Amino acid sequence: MERTIVNVPEGARGTARSTTTNPHPHNDPSHPLRVAVIGGGPGGLYAAALLKRLDPSRDITVWERNAPDDTFGFGVVLSDETLGGIEHADPQVYEALQRDFIRWDDIDITHRNTRHTSGGHGFAALGRKRLLEILHTRCRDLGVALRFHTEAPKDLPGTHDLVIAADGIHSTTRETYADVFHPRVTTHHCRYIWLATDFPFDSFRFDIAETEHGVMQLHGYPYAPDASTVIIEMREEVWQRAGFDALDETESIERCGKIFAETLRGRPLRSNNSAWTTFRTVVNDRWSHGNLVLLGDAAHTAHFSIGSGTKLAVEDALALAACLEERDSLEEALAAYEEERRPVVSSTQRAARASLEWFENLGLYLDQPPRQFAFNLLTRSRRVTHDNLRLRDPDFTEAVEREFGCPPGTPPMFTPFRLRGLTLRNRVVVSPMDMYSAADGVPGDFHLVHLGARALGGAGLVMTEMVCVSEEGRITPGCAGLYTGRQAEAWRRITDFVHAQAPGTAIGVQLGHSGRKGSTKLMWEGMDEPLQDGNWPLVAASALPYKPYSQTPRALSRAQLTDIREQFTAAAGRAARAGFDLLELHCAHGYLLSGFLSPLTNRRTDAYGGSPEKRLRFPLEVFDAVRNVWPGERPLTVRISATDWAEGGTTAEDAVEIARAFAAHGADAIDVSTGQVVADERPEYGRSYQTPFADRIRRAAGVPVIAVGAISSWDDVNSLILAGRTDLCALARPHLYDPHWTLHAAAEQGYTGPGVDWPAPYRAGSRRPQTGRTDAPKPRLTI
Repeated sequence: MERTIVNVPEGARGTARSTTTNPHPHNDPSHPLRVAVIGGGPGGLYAAALLKRLDPSRDITVWERNAPDDTFGFGVVLSDETLGGIEHADPQVYEALQRDFIRWDDIDITHRNTRHTSGGHGFAALGRKRLLEILHTRCRDLGVALRFHTEAPKDLPGTHDLVIAADGIHSTTRETYADVFHPRVTTHHCRYIWLATDFPFDSFRFDIAETEHGVMQLHGYPYAPDASTVIIEMREEVWQRAGFDALDETESIERCGKIFAETLRGRPLRSNNSAWTTFRTVVNDRWSHGNLVLLGDAAHTAHFSIGSGTKLAVEDALALAACLEERDSLEEALAAYEEERRPVVSSTQRAARASLEWFENLGLYLDQPPRQFAFNLLTRSRRVTHDNLRLRDPDFTEAVEREFGCPPGTPPMFTPFRLRGLTLRNRVVVSPMDMYSAADGVPGDFHLVHLGARALGGAGLVMTEMVCVSEEGRITPGCAGLYTGRQAEAWRRITDFVHAQAPGTAIGVQLGHSGRKGSTKLMWEGMDEPLQDGNWPLVAASALPYKPYSQTPRALSRAQLTDIREQFTAAAGRAARAGFDLLELHCAHGYLLSGFLSPLTNRRTDAYGGSPEKRLRFPLEVFDAVRNVWPGERPLTVRISATDWAEGGTTAEDAVEIARAFAAHGADAIDVSTGQVVADERPEYGRSYQTPFADRIRRAAGVPVIAVGAISSWDDVNSLILAGRTDLCALARPHLYDPHWTLHAAAEQGYTGPGVDWPAPYRAGSRRPQTGRTDAPKPRLTI
């Protein structure tokens, strides 16, 4: 929760009052009185001003090695949320900013000579130099010492109560204490340059240029009545092919001006010692050490395409000042500051990473219809969504929906989708979820109720858990199978129920073999832990245990590979006779077939290991065998792990080639998951965090995809479908929380069309129950 400092009245210079309920006495050694700020950017200056305003007795010095007006870039965009914090904390700074802000609502996107405008966004910007001038004035008025052209002394932590390191992305402080902060710096794939032009754009501009060297993009926005920021960006290889690496600053600027001459109305570009650079994402494991604390870009960076650098730094300053006032010791205050800010920063960095990668892969989207391309760009970070955009600009959003093929009043998620001979009535999939509740591999009443309830809940497709092709291929003793006729009969009972009681809902089966991750306890008894007794032998591509304490599998021989292929084939035949509408081959999450695909788990030296083509050989043999016995009109999909989240493992580029190979063999769609292949993975979790991998495969491999992974709201589903990032969305935990998730999504959106149908016994519940009176008389007089 973000805190603000409020109700500090303005008076004579140096007077201030804190509203904290437990103000620190000035003689309290835990309350920092001597403060050094390293770095004279907006974050450092604002932190200095806030701390001095809250306690005029503080001795605060800002050390800046550059001149007062040296700055990177031209304009700064701040959100209403950030401005609200500034207004409460320091009305004087807020009023000064207000006088200089340029405000606008529109975003213009130009793609293949077509310009689309989306309104209702609300931006405020001003020049970086003007922002610094305002903060310089405020600091001087409050009595903060500003030392320009001066390197910060190295012994500041020993001579001051608190040292705030706001020395930017190239922070010397961070590198000096790298063994404490543990910084991780990721360099990305695009080159960019900050420029300006001497006229104001009337919107936020995103203009795409397709050149003989590759695609380039312009990001632009006004920041003064007579000026706009212009950022030119392109992938490294495009930058080199275009010859920018051989041009000086003046030549680069002239070349950029010619490429985007129409956008610039023929006006020249100007620089401020501008240079081409690559963006670097900075993450630190810790933000403080003793009386030293990182702030702004020294602690974290977020790509400029979501305009968050200055915003985050200013919000850091607000939070740091609040925590110093509220806590009883410096140690507690710095810990509270990091605890408060880290989740906000992590969320922003995830959004920035999604935006950054979208622009890195811009070439994948060029063939989209211009209006869908614009919607895709607007929703790239997943912070702007379909529902949010519909509120901001309903006309634009409805136009995108019409072009996509949504009938009037139909959300994108309720449009049909065809896979081979199967037409799904909507785009929602109940993702495979292991229930570990079978007896001898036989699904029982639990599975009937579990899958039946979710089929009644309105999803277009309900998937079983991973159904094992042999007794030895189970993960746990509670895993379901399709290796006996009794099991097939039990599954038939479930498919018959779904087809009879939930007409319009398809049911699919996921076939797999546990490989080296088998013979373990039920999930709630100890996930991935070996059984205490009753173990069965494991097999895998190579004799590598999943965890140090896991059972070591045997590397499969040629004869055993043939046996397992036949087990998949027999199980697929039983699945067809059991009445399943779709079959998915599980080649993800480190199970047997996935173990062949990853170079981290396949160390074979025969025809089934080594090159990517050889690692694909056995999974493709199994796929071909299953396709041969699976009815031709029924779709066959493949789930893959698109990255291992581990060094040396499967990458996003590898996943595209894997998807291409399965598609060439007849896969109707790729179900794109990630990870769970090796135990030492480092996933980058977050909302819809796996969808960029599905998006990339869909665009690069030209195959339908199913996106999965922390997709939790119907708004997310609509956004992903309408942007063209996926064809279907698979949701797991939301369907555990609410078996009727899809029906409720329809009700909440007021949708009653053919994309979903309430079962007759449930129709009385198709409207949200009332929760209390909402029509009470509004107050008319204020006394």
